Amino acid sequence: MGQHYSQLSLRERMTVDLLHREGLSVRSIARRLDRSASTISRELKRNAKTTKQWSGLYDGERAHALAARRRRWDARFKLARQPDLAAYVEERLAMGQSPEQIAGRLAREQGRTIVSHESIYRFIYHRARQPDPSWYRLLPRSKHRRGHFTGSGGSLSKLIKKRISISERPAEVATRQAAGHWEADLMLFGKRNRALLIVHERRSRYTVIKRIADKTADGVAQKLVTFFKALPKPLRASVTFDNGGEFARHHRLAEQLGLLTYFCDPHKPWQKGGIENAIGRMRRRLPSTTDLQAIPTDQVDAIMHQYNHCPRKILGYRTPAEVFEDFLTVALQT
Repeated sequence: MGQHYSQLSLRERMTVDLLHREGLSVRSIARRLDRSASTISRELKRNAKTTKQWSGLYDGERAHALAARRRRWDARFKLARQPDLAAYVEERLAMGQSPEQIAGRLAREQGRTIVSHESIYRFIYHRARQPDPSWYRLLPRSKHRRGHFTGSGGSLSKLIKKRISISERPAEVATRQAAGHWEADLMLFGKRNRALLIVHERRSRYTVIKRIADKTADGVAQKLVTFFKALPKPLRASVTFDNGGEFARHHRLAEQLGLLTYFCDPHKPWQKGGIENAIGRMRRRLPSTTDLQAIPTDQVDAIMHQYNHCPRKILGYRTPAEVFEDFLTVALQT
């Protein structure tokens, strides 16, 4: 998957500039820098070409800027030059991994950087403008371009009884310092007005998908009580919701399990960004047009398993399942 080498640094290029102006040979410069003569020769030929704006003399600072520009441009073609690496990346994308996860896990396994996530993104979005643009559809959110999309709508925040604002949530929850703090939301589908209940542990990023019979506040509250009741007490500290009416019976969690509940500010779903990200990733396998009645439970479980066994950069390229299992072991021992 490519050979390991290091680019010339700015300091090395400035040294090449100085020694070349002093009249030293290519081999002498190479010995001074402990580099091969071919590396120095190629450097001088590549970055000292005469142009309309340049006389042709080698300049270390200019050469470093040119090299950086070439690397940015060349990132789109690294995978094109290395078909084995491209096939590896495509396979992992098809498994639901993001470019960052692929690059990070590959570096962890190989002990060095093989390809950066930025190179993968640039290659994908360069392909998006070509006759065969299919790779962008393999991204977790299948977006054909980078950027965020926003929207607005009504809020039921004033109608939710015993609602506690996210601003009152302890700092340890916001910083993900402690395990046992969750986010919950519904993954909605247009066909027959169906939905899945998604629950996401903030520190480990472990995510659970639950089928629900309906989207009523009573039904959702009962499903959440059943789920959290099965967990050890240290792993059920709090849960954060948006302002949907389906969470209006949230207080039952506090009454029956002592679980603290918090709500995002109106129109700010990014305040529970972990679960928003999780749902966005799973949308590729479960688009909004899916008929949930036609999807067997084991297929939904397989999607959940795949998500939880995908390495994450924020976890040091461990998987959410690995991290949550550690939390669960500790909680059961206390």
